[in-house]
Amino acid sequence: IISRPLCILSYNFNTFVILNVYSKLTMFCTTNSLPMDLLLKQGNLKQEVESFCYQIVSESNDQKVGILQNEDEQLQPSVSKKSEGELSRVKFMSNSNKITFSKKPKRRKYDESYLSFGFTYFGNRDAPHAQCVLCKKILSNSSLAPSKLRRHLETKHAAYKDKDISFFKQHLDSPENNKPPAPKIVNTDNESATEASYNVSYHIALSGEAHTIGELLIKPCAKDVVMRMFDEQYSKKIDAVQLSNSTVARRIKDLAADIEEELVCRLKICDGFSLQLDESADVSGLAVLLVFIRYRFNKSIEEDLLLCESLQSNATGEEIFNCINSFMQKHEIEWEKCVDVCSDASRAVDGKIAEAVTLIKYVAPESTSSHCLLYRHALAVKVMPTSLKNVLDQAVQIINYIKARPHQSRLLKILCEEMGAQHTALLLNTEVRWLSRGKVLVRLFELRRELLVFMDSAFRLSDCITNSSWLLRLAYLADIFTKLNEVNLSMQGKNVTVFTVFDKMSSLLRKLEFWASSVEEENFDCFPTLSDFLTEINSTVDKDICSAIVQHLRGLRSALLKYFPVTNDNNAWVRNPFTVTVKPASLVARDYESLIDLTSDSQVKQNFSELSLNDFWSSLIQEYPSVARRAVRVLLPFATMHLCETGFSYYAATKTKYRKRLDAAPHMRIRLSNITPNIKRICDKKTQKHCSH
Repeated sequence: IISRPLCILSYNFNTFVILNVYSKLTMFCTTNSLPMDLLLKQGNLKQEVESFCYQIVSESNDQKVGILQNEDEQLQPSVSKKSEGELSRVKFMSNSNKITFSKKPKRRKYDESYLSFGFTYFGNRDAPHAQCVLCKKILSNSSLAPSKLRRHLETKHAAYKDKDISFFKQHLDSPENNKPPAPKIVNTDNESATEASYNVSYHIALSGEAHTIGELLIKPCAKDVVMRMFDEQYSKKIDAVQLSNSTVARRIKDLAADIEEELVCRLKICDGFSLQLDESADVSGLAVLLVFIRYRFNKSIEEDLLLCESLQSNATGEEIFNCINSFMQKHEIEWEKCVDVCSDASRAVDGKIAEAVTLIKYVAPESTSSHCLLYRHALAVKVMPTSLKNVLDQAVQIINYIKARPHQSRLLKILCEEMGAQHTALLLNTEVRWLSRGKVLVRLFELRRELLVFMDSAFRLSDCITNSSWLLRLAYLADIFTKLNEVNLSMQGKNVTVFTVFDKMSSLLRKLEFWASSVEEENFDCFPTLSDFLTEINSTVDKDICSAIVQHLRGLRSALLKYFPVTNDNNAWVRNPFTVTVKPASLVARDYESLIDLTSDSQVKQNFSELSLNDFWSSLIQEYPSVARRAVRVLLPFATMHLCETGFSYYAATKTKYRKRLDAAPHMRIRLSNITPNIKRICDKKTQKHCSH
């Protein structure tokens, strides 16, 4: 034990010092009656050992030894001659048997002679920064060295390198330099490279591209652009921006964590929130849970991704609830603030989503549940007479006959190009993409002439293209589903409220009644495709077809009334407070008095015409807190599952079959969030700013 430090000391001390250290170490170990290795591991003797070694090293000719290494390591003693006052404290590391010397961070002092290089000091006099009196650039404390200051003067201000110190003193005392500065400490190259790496990683996550695109494409392209626009010297600096696969993955996780931290802070101070949740399976077979949240922040109602998690075990309702509940408890978000939960599970459905909603309502007693209005609309439009249903099924079979055979699709494309058709391919119809049904039928009807030439007589449905009655029904179905799709699309998007959806449904119900009465009078102007086809063939619609169309329109209206019942709306004052003349049942006397004051304010009335309904009530929280909070609580619930459907589309595009092992949660946090990460704050938290970290 003693021979190893003596081996190191022999390189740097004379024989007298070595014998002195040897005798003191031997006496110390004998007095304590412990082996050296065991002694160093004793916590109660650690301070005594450190103090003893500090003393014997300090007494050894004001010299210090760098590291005592293990026997299997190469001995690399480092010696530096310094005064005893600068000698650092000795630390023992028992696990590796190393003795290290840790020095306090060195702070350079400012000297008046540095003004001859054009530099004064900025900040604390004990640990100042160097500030150029010519360009006002501020350098770090480590730059307070004559060589570094002279290099800045000669490279940045070569015209003043031969000036006397009186010139810089006069420049320093000028009125312009006596103004209070607004300095900005210049980032080092490593700091700038780290910040650039985070910015590029953020854009990679937003685009949903693979992490390797940074090193394989973005960095080479950036170097080429800089080299052509500037020169090769600037191009070499881009090499410091680390964009490897693992680095980009770490950057994306840091960005997602910053966004999550900001979201949690907002949720802790908000008055209430509503949830929207759904579950699906990804390409690797994992069950993925998406939860979106709507809350009020500042003067608007925000929508953001709350949670994106993979359910490792059984995807049951209890597991879904536990996943959400653990997130709430981890971040100390109160369940009492939850006002509504929107899902695709109706009250009559007994499934895992419905079970999860029930458990959420148990921990949040004041919360309500709602069924997605888009799903209600999709269920309502499935009702139709048998004659029209047969035409729809036959149209889908014709499309699948061609789209399921690549050879047939290529031949149809060649034929359409030769005949000068507007389109060259049919659109595939699927039950999942029910919003495209109108476009699918319109495309089939527009290519009917090309299909008449293309269809083989052996195909059993080839006669449908020549049947005018079949084409009349197809034209009507193309028109009605196009109108229904337009209504459905208008109910999608962000910040859609229940009022918006029911307004659209009310308009559609009135249109259905009008269309039915027009068809009964044999007026088909409201169906442009059907009207143009009647003009083309110079014919009229049979009574059977008219009867089927009227029956479909009446049945569609009845189905919509079933899924969207007309009820007494006690919250109509939220939609338009300026039309209220009597006290609503949902308001107490004090809130109604506040509502009267609100509607009597001319400035508020002007804002109502300029702002959206969500922003209007959110902007009144400070002035009319009681009634405005009630209105915001009515506007918070989600009306549709549009965000979850969009989120799963992004998820499928990000985690493909080529990236099955990807943890897509951080990417979803960035892509589906309205919060922009604070990259400067993330970089400031880094203790080590290096291009490879």
